[in-house]
Amino acid sequence: MIKKYKLDYESPIGIIEIIGTEEAITSILFSEESKKKNLLQAETPKALIQCYKELDEYFKGCRKDFTFAYQFEGTDFQKTVWNALTKIPYGKTGSYKNIALSIENEKAVRAVGSANGKNKLSIVIPCHRIIGSTGKLTGYAGGLWRKEWLLKHERDFKRDITIFVQHNNGLRHI
Repeated sequence: MIKKYKLDYESPIGIIEIIGTEEAITSILFSEESKKKNLLQAETPKALIQCYKELDEYFKGCRKDFTFAYQFEGTDFQKTVWNALTKIPYGKTGSYKNIALSIENEKAVRAVGSANGKNKLSIVIPCHRIIGSTGKLTGYAGGLWRKEWLLKHERDFKRDITIFVQHNNGLRHI
């Protein structure tokens, strides 16, 4: 049996429990704990430390892509859906139908929804970017209030980058 380690990250929207092995992260899920239980230890693997740092950068608005090693734990279909989720750009949204079409299985909308709900790598596999085809927010395991916060955070950060780029190119933002 492969040993798993835990490390908690205190985000602006609650404690996030990071679980992984020496080599990769296997789970990033919101906890209902009010304070961190799994603290940095001498034996905490580098994979968990890197994930922690990158989540911190994400929440500070300094990171939109993740580089740490992670490992999916699911069926082949779920892995296909989760890979498709990573193609939704930062600050943008998609729907179950968009994902079903992208995996060339347009009749699998409900199965895509089910796979989306079983994603254990929150934020990194951006299931929070999936909204209803009508534009309304749909279910999120971490709670709709967190989903709304994450989408706003990404929209705000994306806008800040645009303003910064315009400023550096000598363009004025009005």
